[in-house]
Amino acid sequence: MVVLNRIYTRTGDQGTTALAAGGRRPKHDLRIEAYGTVDETNACLGMVRLHTAGHEIDPMLERIQNDLFDLGSDLATVETDKPLPYEPLRITQGQVDRIEREIDQLNEHLSPLRSFVLPGGTAAAAALHLARTVCRRAERRVVELAGRPDEKVSPEAVKYLNRLSDFLFVASRYINDKGALDVLWVPGQNR
Repeated sequence: MVVLNRIYTRTGDQGTTALAAGGRRPKHDLRIEAYGTVDETNACLGMVRLHTAGHEIDPMLERIQNDLFDLGSDLATVETDKPLPYEPLRITQGQVDRIEREIDQLNEHLSPLRSFVLPGGTAAAAALHLARTVCRRAERRVVELAGRPDEKVSPEAVKYLNRLSDFLFVASRYINDKGALDVLWVPGQNR
């Protein structure tokens, strides 16, 4: 159980932050940037949900928001040689599988695309596109972190972010009246 009695601790005043399993890193460290961008994705989903209350995708988005806290915890808990006194929270293949099922569930109602989709149509769709682009940035940060020889990142964490951006794209089309309100790119339209 998480208990937050005091919000400010002053421990970050020197430009560092604590990792979940101990140790400190500079606030500009790639690991901190990675889980910070995951948090930013989550905040975008909070804004999306202002437009999806009562819609069938809202419970999916709520589950994803909780998953993103799991992912942040996963990224903030660095594996060390010494065992932790608790089981660290990690993204699981089951979470990846669930989001794939939800993508398929939404996508089966959409007609195939004949062009790229411009962000827009409805407020909810535009907000989902914004969340998608922030999610892609989080994915790039996590992939870069995973590529460093001195850092460990679970493959499921990378997979989850990759599937999430796909989910957000499909959800944006679905909420746009199942694609009927999509705004399509017209190549060279304004030449």
